[in-house]
Amino acid sequence: MPQKSDIDRRDFISIATTGLALASVNARPSAAAEPSEVTSAISPQPAPSFGGDETTADIIVDTLVAWGATHAFGVVGDGINSVIEALRKRQDKIRYIGVRHEEAAAFMASGFAKLTGHLGVCVGTTGPGAIHLLNGLYDAALDGAPVVALTGLTFHDLTGLRYQQSVDTVGLMRGVALYNEEVTGPEHAVIVANRACRAALGERGVAHLTISKDVQMMRLSAGKRSMRNPGVRTSSSWTTPLAAAPADEVRAAADILNSGRRVAILAGQGALHAREEVTRLADALGAPVAKSLLGRAVLADDSPLTTGGIGDLGTAPSSWIMKNCDTVLILGSTMPWEEYYPSPGQARGVQIDLKADRIGLRYPVEVGLVADVKATLMTLLPLITPKQDRSFLTEAQHRVADWNTLLDKVEGSARSPLRPQMVVRALSDLLADDAVICLDCGANTHFAARCLRLRENQRLTGTGMLASMAPGLPFAIAAQLAFPKRQAVTVVGDGGFAMLMAELSTAVAQNLPVKIILLKNNSLAEVKFEQQDIGNPPFGCDLPPIDFVAFAKACGADAFRCEKPDDIVPAIRAALASSKPALVEAVVDAEEKPTKPNELKV
Repeated sequence: MPQKSDIDRRDFISIATTGLALASVNARPSAAAEPSEVTSAISPQPAPSFGGDETTADIIVDTLVAWGATHAFGVVGDGINSVIEALRKRQDKIRYIGVRHEEAAAFMASGFAKLTGHLGVCVGTTGPGAIHLLNGLYDAALDGAPVVALTGLTFHDLTGLRYQQSVDTVGLMRGVALYNEEVTGPEHAVIVANRACRAALGERGVAHLTISKDVQMMRLSAGKRSMRNPGVRTSSSWTTPLAAAPADEVRAAADILNSGRRVAILAGQGALHAREEVTRLADALGAPVAKSLLGRAVLADDSPLTTGGIGDLGTAPSSWIMKNCDTVLILGSTMPWEEYYPSPGQARGVQIDLKADRIGLRYPVEVGLVADVKATLMTLLPLITPKQDRSFLTEAQHRVADWNTLLDKVEGSARSPLRPQMVVRALSDLLADDAVICLDCGANTHFAARCLRLRENQRLTGTGMLASMAPGLPFAIAAQLAFPKRQAVTVVGDGGFAMLMAELSTAVAQNLPVKIILLKNNSLAEVKFEQQDIGNPPFGCDLPPIDFVAFAKACGADAFRCEKPDDIVPAIRAALASSKPALVEAVVDAEEKPTKPNELKV
């Protein structure tokens, strides 16, 4: 079995950079420290040790635990029976959450990783189980969430023979996984399981291990090394480098920012851990801050320094600052809607991102700093000359006030069918101050992203670059597991919710009091309006009505319906007060169009 110090290592993982994990072992110095011949200065790099009776599956699960994994999501199957048994034997260290569909398991792993920075783990059996994981894994890959996926393979000597469920899972995962290996035995597992965890955390993405049924059962004592393997072991001691950019590059960035008269900041999820530094910098520069969807919690929405969200889901003031700035600073974001950036040649640009390939991806910046946002801002701040002319920020603040007045009018429009904006605003006002909010994808996302007013200690996540329907409920389940003492709430549409709504029974079975605000319009509304926008008549967008209240109650959850304005607050309040999973079905106007920021009207 692993040594206790190795298992307890998970207790020392902390959140850093874009919300990703730092595996800091017993507060030991980083392995990246300068080498020294002085024994006392050398940082120990222990490798987990395993007993001869441990199987390949045991070794993999023990390694996940050593790297801080606390939950694993999946569906059982004969192709992963030994992995499931290894999880069962370690219930006190890692909690297995059995779900109804592997897609939901992968979404839960992705949501857990986004919200906590810890490893998300999902498991899928041979063939169809592995295939079902793909959508959630792509969500993790595109949003930089550290996830390890374990899948089964058929017997090692029956691959390539058209045996039942014989899917090439390494080939299947090639497009989504940054580390992707078939485990050939217990000795191999000792090495590659560590490597998978290191890759997922260090490179911010998906690592995939696939293991044949019989290989999962093989004991370490029965494993045989190759002639060139003397007993290789890798370390589970690791820290993410939090280095700032080189001093000369930071100086160049400061010169550009100091010379700008109208500086705008775009903050993404890579700046989530740098709220204090972003606040100080924005104040010194008199620079309004627009926030990407996954970066919404960088600043509270009532901060005088922010214009709110940006892009199709954002605000008119955010669009204005980008079109009127002469300098733009991009912090940990690759917000995809390029029309919401400054026009080419309009503004000088500075960007800070951990990934070199993100520099200049959306806007041709002059200075690109490949470094941690927080650490770099700490070195940049002393070089900034506070701006006396704050007229650009002042004008942005006036525009935010006007925008909020318009939103108040829209959200206060009492009519039936309900305006979805009124429902979301009521939810926003009633949420706990530290609520964790999870968004799905569709017309509902437009209304939720725009009408939620995030407070200082609230969190928000969703499907970012993939923009997939269906993850709202799985994300909320993951949020409730990650933060059991906080409200976990999701805003969904009837289209996306119906795709994975069986997971409501998972929430009931696990006693997770998640709250679901379902905007029901019996339509795939966003697509309907997209069809109309290009001149096509709506087709294929109508959804047969489902009684979601009856469904939720059949699952064992509480459920409430609101169809009139006076119903909204009582229904949401009752759901939030429930000790059980609870759903609110809000019947909203199917003709309420998700608008771009400058199109919003009462």
